[in-house]
Amino acid sequence: MSRPELPQPAPGEVLLVCTCYEDGKALFGGLLHEIGGRRDGDVLVLGDSGMRLRPVEDSGWDYLHGGNVPALIPDGGPVPPVAVLVDIPVVYGGDGPLLVDLAAIPGRGVQVAPDRLGEILAALRSGTLAFDDLVRDMDRSGVYLGDGGRPAFPVPAAPPHRSFPALPSTDLALLVRTSFDDEEGWRALLDELGGADEDGHVGMDEDAIDDDAPLAALVVDDRAFEGLQPGEVPALVPPEEHTTLVALADGRSFAEPGRPLTVVDLYDTPGQSAVLPCRMAGSLACNLEIANMDFHEFVAEEGVQPWWERP
Repeated sequence: MSRPELPQPAPGEVLLVCTCYEDGKALFGGLLHEIGGRRDGDVLVLGDSGMRLRPVEDSGWDYLHGGNVPALIPDGGPVPPVAVLVDIPVVYGGDGPLLVDLAAIPGRGVQVAPDRLGEILAALRSGTLAFDDLVRDMDRSGVYLGDGGRPAFPVPAAPPHRSFPALPSTDLALLVRTSFDDEEGWRALLDELGGADEDGHVGMDEDAIDDDAPLAALVVDDRAFEGLQPGEVPALVPPEEHTTLVALADGRSFAEPGRPLTVVDLYDTPGQSAVLPCRMAGSLACNLEIANMDFHEFVAEEGVQPWWERP
């Protein structure tokens, strides 16, 4: 599905992109009231920060996800450092807006409290805050300085900039190998997930419907993705299919008990990761598919035993 390009913001402006529509009408929920500010023509000027936020809408952006935003930046002009998305969780769930990185690691995201939006955007503009800081200090729910508890697994340090090819398009999950030092461990992981079939899928046994159902995924075994980090994933997922999630088989998967996978959120907080025993990744995918649980419920909290390990 082709999406319209985003407009080029004027110098000093940040785009506020509506991605939720009903009968073609843009929905902002209560966000415009919550962020405060005053109107200056088509722009919102936010409080003491003076940040200029330009609301933009086009029904072609309905259900647009954060990871797909970088591909809509017009060619030939300056790349804005960040965009702000008003998505379904904002409109219907009362969540804060989603900031999407467009410069450092394009496509990753973090939620922010509405009343702090101007302050945070101003700090990003001045350089007193970097997007890495936002990601490093988000809680289990993907909120910067939120009160949902600290994730048990720190966000990996930002890697040197690299170019990766697009990931395959699929309506399943993707299992992407990112470490190539242990061939035997990789084969053992595939076996534990039910073995890969001739089409390169694992976990396709339709009779496996219990809580520990294996992850149904398309396998990507390609050295082009060696060293791929969670924050880099969302921008690589094609928008044509509703890919459930991406699970990375990294060095941890071959060195630790339970063969843990680093599972990446593509929707609520793009790039946020949850480290799970491989037996639990299928449960996460199934629960996301039926909207029974949210991604953050599988993010382990620092100092707290994960619910899937409790007696």
